[in-house]
Amino acid sequence: MRNFFLTEPEVKSPNDFTGSFIDMWRDIRVSMVIPPLTIAICICVVMSVMMFIERVYMTVVIILVKIMGKKKYTQYKLETMQQDIEQNRSYPMVLVQIPMFNEKEVYKLSIGSVCSLRWPSDRLIVQVLDDSTNEALRRLVEGECKKWIQRGVNVKYETRNNRNGYKAGALREGLKKDYVHDCEFVVIFDADFQPDEEFLWRSVPYLLENPELALVQARWKFVNADECIMTRLQEMSLAYHFAVEQEVGSSTCQFFGFNGTAGVWRIKAIEDAGGWKDRTTVEDMDLAVRASLKGWKFVFVGDLEVKNELPSTFKAYRYQQHRWSCGPANLFRKMTKEIILCERVSIWKKFHVIYAFFFVRKIIAHWVTFFFYCIVIPISIMVPEVKLPKPIAIYIPATTTILNSSCTLRSLHLLVLWILFENVMSFHRSKAAIIGLLGANRVNEWVVTEKLGNASKPNTNIRPPPPPPTTRRRSRFRDG
Repeated sequence: MRNFFLTEPEVKSPNDFTGSFIDMWRDIRVSMVIPPLTIAICICVVMSVMMFIERVYMTVVIILVKIMGKKKYTQYKLETMQQDIEQNRSYPMVLVQIPMFNEKEVYKLSIGSVCSLRWPSDRLIVQVLDDSTNEALRRLVEGECKKWIQRGVNVKYETRNNRNGYKAGALREGLKKDYVHDCEFVVIFDADFQPDEEFLWRSVPYLLENPELALVQARWKFVNADECIMTRLQEMSLAYHFAVEQEVGSSTCQFFGFNGTAGVWRIKAIEDAGGWKDRTTVEDMDLAVRASLKGWKFVFVGDLEVKNELPSTFKAYRYQQHRWSCGPANLFRKMTKEIILCERVSIWKKFHVIYAFFFVRKIIAHWVTFFFYCIVIPISIMVPEVKLPKPIAIYIPATTTILNSSCTLRSLHLLVLWILFENVMSFHRSKAAIIGLLGANRVNEWVVTEKLGNASKPNTNIRPPPPPPTTRRRSRFRDG
């Protein structure tokens, strides 16, 4: 293509417009294309290097953490804490919230899994926050709650006459109930999440051991990752988020974004941070940042997994990515000044939150993928006067791509498809990030991700209510 623009025709007749066209394109190139393209390349190169340095830094940290065995959650003596709880019968009061909205396909799975959690029944409250607009579905969900109440589980079915604040509003209203006042911790599961029966036993002790700990975040395990190519590609992107981004944040400055589900919060920390707010579409991240600014710490437990479902249609995934890209950008716009002026956290933590967590990962990463890889580099190929060094055009993008995809080795053969898929999605994410930064139209658009359930998979029957954990745990330790 470069030769096309540089080669002159050997014979040029008066009626041959080819030479004139080439001359005209060369003039346009020099006067109108090259200056803005050069500026765009300089900006994109800086952003690309920023993202590359961030990726390399996280890779180095995660390698050191694994080699030295310094993962934050492994520094706690979990088994000792479990034994202490059993011997002293010091089970804290735990509230489990399940927010849902017209979740026809998954409500039985989520309610059944939560009600099967192994924890003393008198120390556990299951709160189903149903904002469904379908009255028939509401009756079904209420009927499912009554079934578990008859089996001895303390289930509270709560509804609202409006959807003010969406999920944040439902969670906020749920914490205001009188029966919640005695609860020390709250666990949140979205409607498609199915926790293992040992979830509380493997998460709550961390909070009991460290009074400065506000959040214990578990990892997601996707039950439909093999459903289609799109779910496999999503798994590649999210695996890096959990295995690297959250592990690095937990192991270094003990900050990362709450994922909105599969996490245990100290209710005192939520109240100290100002409670749930609905000013953005990422209420979970909003709460995490505010709690961090109050001095609270978080821990990510990488070996504690909770089953859930990936969007299996492009429409559902596109709406989800709009919310996940627009919300953080909008929150960054609203909280940057507050973070800078905060006096309770260190400069290093401020830098991590503003630069690494928000600016590079939530904004720069989208813009580089779309503007640089999809627009600037292809255009520069057609403009031979602009020289783009190979390290910038090839080596840095290739290294970044390999680092991002290395957490899902079983899908490495899909790397080319994953790159194409991410380039397509970069357009939607970049647009959403710009909307969030500008506070433009659709900034507060909330579309619940469509869930299809995993009813087609085996072993989806709801388990009967388990016996209290004390007897079983004591016998296990005695036999061991």
